[in-house]
Amino acid sequence: MRVNLLDFDAEGLTAWFAQQGEKPFRARQVLRWIHQRGEGDFAAMTDVAKLLREKLVAAAAVSPPPTLSDRLSDDGTRKFLFDVGNGNAVETVFIPEDDRGTLCVSSQAGCALECAFCSTGRQGFNRNLTTAEIIGQLWQANRALGVEPGGERIISNVVLMGMGEPLANFDNLIPALRLMLDDNAYGLSRRRVTVSTSGIVPAMDRLAEACPVALAVSLHAPTDGLRDKLVPINRKYPLAELMAACQRYLVHAPRDFITFEYVMLDGVNDSDADARALLHLVRDVPCKFNLIPFNPFPDSGFRRSPADRVRRFASILADHGIVTTTRKTRGDDIDAACGQLAGKVKDKSRRVIGVSPGSLRASIGLELR
Repeated sequence: MRVNLLDFDAEGLTAWFAQQGEKPFRARQVLRWIHQRGEGDFAAMTDVAKLLREKLVAAAAVSPPPTLSDRLSDDGTRKFLFDVGNGNAVETVFIPEDDRGTLCVSSQAGCALECAFCSTGRQGFNRNLTTAEIIGQLWQANRALGVEPGGERIISNVVLMGMGEPLANFDNLIPALRLMLDDNAYGLSRRRVTVSTSGIVPAMDRLAEACPVALAVSLHAPTDGLRDKLVPINRKYPLAELMAACQRYLVHAPRDFITFEYVMLDGVNDSDADARALLHLVRDVPCKFNLIPFNPFPDSGFRRSPADRVRRFASILADHGIVTTTRKTRGDDIDAACGQLAGKVKDKSRRVIGVSPGSLRASIGLELR
């Protein structure tokens, strides 16, 4: 069986080449061909020795997940559906903006964390993606999007905010992050690669040591009581532990703040009192807030907070010196907006998928307006 070279970061590829009796510079050559030039045909790697090219054809492959669909939104957002085998598919979204092009990458087929407001979580969980399947989304998107006339790649930022919890797939995530940062591969700044987590505290500490990049934390509630319902991982790693982990991460982080993501749910977590509770919660954590209008999906049990309520909530945070932005809703006409990614997952978690709006309201203890 041929080895998929997309599974290797620079260190791994160098070690594999050493096993083949090749010198380290050969690994750097091939790394540049694969990731900088997007080349998957060894015969086209013209500055690689012919005998090595023949050896690679026999022993290795560049095998990204195949593209099942490629959809373009009216606002320019582009959503890819990639086949990861055995009836599973994951979604990847490219978001163009005036000053950047951001690719939102998935890390798992499904998600086991069951956040109440997330479409992906309702599908259940099948498995972790391999390093090749994670970096392969960037590889495929780069080829599909091409380059700008000046030779610059269109993708300037990568966020691990797609399907799945990245830090629950730590061992496959780290080599993919290292490839994103490697000057012989994608050469992205640590500030331009963001990992989003729901708050797996031990893995946050490991990330800080292994490959610190920008960090976003899916917060979504100001108290343990509410967050236990909305983000169930909070029951294992409550807010006090999460805030302490954020402070530890900042010692290593490429940015001097943590981004807190906060989905705005009408009548659930969007009151003035909730905003003031957040101010108390994050008082010792340098941070910014990204407020996310809830993006509906069938039978979610939630509604989006009205625009004036979001503005009021943002102003309370901003008036106390916290940089607060409200995320633009992008790609919702192709179900590419935040919280809408669902892909196709054969659930192996053996849990009940889907919660009725009534039972959800009862479990949270609130009546949605």
